[in-house]
Amino acid sequence: MDNKQHIPVEVFPPGEFIRDELDARGWEQRDLAEIMGRPERLVSELISGKRSLTAETAQQLGEAFGTSAQVWLNLESAHQLHKLGKPDEAVSRRARLYTAAPIKDMVRRGWIVESNNVEVMENRVMRFYGVDSLDARPDFFSAAARKSTSYVDEFTPAQQAWLFRARQLAQTLKPSNFDARTFPAEVHGLRSLLANPDDVRQVPQALASLGVRFVVVEHLPETRIDGACFWLDSQSPVVALSLRFDRIDSFWFTLMHELGHVAAGDGRDSALRPDIDLVKDSREGVRDDAPPPEEAAANLFASSFLVPPDEFEEFIRGVSPRFSKQKIDGFAARHTIHPGLVVGQLHHRGLIPFANLRATLVKVRASLLETALYDGWGVTPRVG
Repeated sequence: MDNKQHIPVEVFPPGEFIRDELDARGWEQRDLAEIMGRPERLVSELISGKRSLTAETAQQLGEAFGTSAQVWLNLESAHQLHKLGKPDEAVSRRARLYTAAPIKDMVRRGWIVESNNVEVMENRVMRFYGVDSLDARPDFFSAAARKSTSYVDEFTPAQQAWLFRARQLAQTLKPSNFDARTFPAEVHGLRSLLANPDDVRQVPQALASLGVRFVVVEHLPETRIDGACFWLDSQSPVVALSLRFDRIDSFWFTLMHELGHVAAGDGRDSALRPDIDLVKDSREGVRDDAPPPEEAAANLFASSFLVPPDEFEEFIRGVSPRFSKQKIDGFAARHTIHPGLVVGQLHHRGLIPFANLRATLVKVRASLLETALYDGWGVTPRVG
């Protein structure tokens, strides 16, 4: 269906119809002015088109000529629109563009350069997504993303832009060769980094040595993505984090969740659209939809990596409900992990209030960004 408005060849101003009504009744302009209780000059200017109709005047004309006020307002609106001429297509094109992508955020982050020319902006957005039309669905890749919206939701424009930016960064990295057979065992070498928060700076190089491209992209407003795993090809896994929550427990759980997808080969040989994984932050409540099997498996991979399951359950049985800092520190020391990882698991399982022991959830972003390829927090790396 064609939604474009039909523009008539000629539209007469309301004054022409007022003149016709006067002629039909044999009235003079002064007669109408007296009937309406308005100056004769106003009637003259209405007929000559020098004055536009107001709602009050339209109502009085309707009363005088036995019509509705809407008739006269419609005549005025049609005349004013006709005077404007052909609709400005730039407005509808900009609206379409802003629907397709988070333009202001992309400009603010330096992913595209702003222009007042809508065609230039369209071309820049299409180049960002690698498409030749805004109607084309961007050719994405298989991915699993950890975020706190619904598993069944489609990607929002902001989420899609975040993922594409992560891919752009990942394509610039040159890691070692990836070996799917040895990766599940070799990735456990990262456990040596769990005790000291500053050791997160070793993560990018450690992952590169295992053939994993690791990037950090600050989240866009309302994306709520914590991290994603995707493949550039069957031998090129990528893990991207947003560091939406700058806490040691969130960083390590999200990282290991995505590495769980890598270890399982989720999406490796698939041409499916990116799949969203939902893991809500403790403050955001419990989601109402169950995770798909591969997401549940990635969650188990992460939690088991961080805190040995059997020992953790024994610790809970022996300590609950009095989880003191001293007991948590002792358990963490025995397993050579940071206490914040234990507290994070207790928060997630609802065994202690989220407000308790917050001091253990130390920040790690500053240390990580010393060595990671990242986009955000005032930095926009040049790619392509």
